[in-house]
Amino acid sequence: MSETEHRVCKVADVPVGKIRRFEIDGRAIAIYNIAGAFYATDDTCTHGLASLSEGELDGDVVECSLHFGAFHVPTGMPAGAPCSVPLKVYRTEVRDGEISIFRTA
Repeated sequence: MSETEHRVCKVADVPVGKIRRFEIDGRAIAIYNIAGAFYATDDTCTHGLASLSEGELDGDVVECSLHFGAFHVPTGMPAGAPCSVPLKVYRTEVRDGEISIFRTA
């Protein structure tokens, strides 16, 4: 399978400990800055269809603002009930001060 690169934003657009939402080809993507490392997942919680970028980041776990379920950001795996379905995770890369994600075609 091939990957498509999408340049999303500048590094400065996502401060340490924050989450930002971006639209890529009509899909909502959350970009996380965890201690200077960037991660990307689908922005929509797999349990309650809420925006994860509106949730809270605690270390490498994001807590959904709707039902307070949680996901481990680097793997997308559920980390707290009621979430049970993993998030789609995207590979990220930082180049020339910009964050790119890679989606499998």
